[in-house]
Amino acid sequence: MNQVAEAEAREPVSLVRPLADQAFSRAAGALLIPGNSVHLLKDAQQNYPAWLQAIASARRTIHFENYIIREDDTGRVFADALIARAREGVRVQLIYDWMGNFGKTSRKFWNHLRQGGIEVRCYNPPRLDSPLGWLSRDHKMLAVDTQVAFVTGLCVGREWVGEPEKNLDPWRDTGVEVRGPAVAEIERAFKHVWAMTGEPILETHSLGKELATPAGDIALRVVANVPNTAGMLRLDQLVATLAHERLWLTDAYYAGTPSYVQALRAARHHGVDVRFLVPGVTDIPVLRPVSRAGYRPLLEAGVRIFEWNGTMLHAKTAVADGRWARVGSTNLNLASWLGNCELDVVVEDEEFGRRMEEMYLEDLTNATEVVLDAKHRVRAPGAPTRARGAISSGTGSAGRATAGVFRIGNSVGAAMSDRRVLEPVETRIMTTAGLLLLVLAILFALFPRLLAYPLITIIVWLAVALLYRGYELKRERGRGIPHPAQIQQAAEDAHEIGPKKE
Repeated sequence: MNQVAEAEAREPVSLVRPLADQAFSRAAGALLIPGNSVHLLKDAQQNYPAWLQAIASARRTIHFENYIIREDDTGRVFADALIARAREGVRVQLIYDWMGNFGKTSRKFWNHLRQGGIEVRCYNPPRLDSPLGWLSRDHKMLAVDTQVAFVTGLCVGREWVGEPEKNLDPWRDTGVEVRGPAVAEIERAFKHVWAMTGEPILETHSLGKELATPAGDIALRVVANVPNTAGMLRLDQLVATLAHERLWLTDAYYAGTPSYVQALRAARHHGVDVRFLVPGVTDIPVLRPVSRAGYRPLLEAGVRIFEWNGTMLHAKTAVADGRWARVGSTNLNLASWLGNCELDVVVEDEEFGRRMEEMYLEDLTNATEVVLDAKHRVRAPGAPTRARGAISSGTGSAGRATAGVFRIGNSVGAAMSDRRVLEPVETRIMTTAGLLLLVLAILFALFPRLLAYPLITIIVWLAVALLYRGYELKRERGRGIPHPAQIQQAAEDAHEIGPKKE
């Protein structure tokens, strides 16, 4: 009888699972790939040695892409490791982010890598023909020989290693090591961004596919988000909708949209244990109140929010019902969801989900829960005013700043259009924005040229950019030159199709 009951209980799950798989695939634009092994890596202490070991073992190719590669002791260790493989004939291709490395890494450092035989490209530097294009940021990955790949929240720099002599602990972060067929998809994400920065990588054979043999029994999705696609946003909202028992989130730069907040509130209303782990201190302290302004709607719905007591919490992870987990570079804000190139792996495996939950509970032992006090103010009782090794302003994150701008814009837009009920905690945002606009209005009334000249400059820049882009497109059309993205897509299609075996 027990066996019959168990079979009847499993039957609805077996019916729903194909529909859920279809929903996940369409929402993320990423198919479920079986046959992989996945290892969870915590902090630089586990991630960096694994990366360096993989680099040292490279025989054919190394694809390395990161938002920040600092010109410090940590950055030089990776530079030396990559140059050593390039001098042995390994093709090493590296992408760094312009904004992420602005003021942190000199041109001399990149030239040193180039002189060592590494192909180096910069993602999205300011360009005359793209006035606002520089706002988009890049993700983080490493792939070697289509055999092993790493998807991560970590950058390369002393922050992740820590500085004991200055009483600075390492940043808390999470990554994964992947082996198996999914590695080819991670490399595909790199090649797509490579094509966005110049000539694409052309494949003449399907060697990568042949080498990507099964390495385990874990199924996962590789979600490579590019600007204006919102694949990860759709997937995050879908997971919040389908979570049945638990949804535990970790995020470095949270600034959720009203639709995502509502999805979390609805999940909690239906009994889901929703938890948020966020930084207690941040690399841009002035924006901490902006993030906290989004806590109250969640707290009122029963979502539990915890602030990390150590140095910067930089991880971006999620685990739902102990069987679905996400690790990667996507933050829960519009800048990540809509504006950036981001890369995450979404793992569907109960053993991996269990390890993620264990790590989450361990992290909570070093966190302080945020609550609403008697006056309904957001606070963290007993939390230190400044955690050990807290970060001072100046190390900066463009993603954090952009997330803050989106949050402010969302609140101000809601006030102007009356499209949603404003929370009392948003009083500071409303007041500050109102005073700022009033000051600007007075300045422009007294000194109209303060507005005229910058506005003229912006309009002229936009006009020149559009004319230049139109000229370039017309010239390419006249010469019959395909766009780099078309070349990359054609190469990927040829790579996928290949010669069929009888």
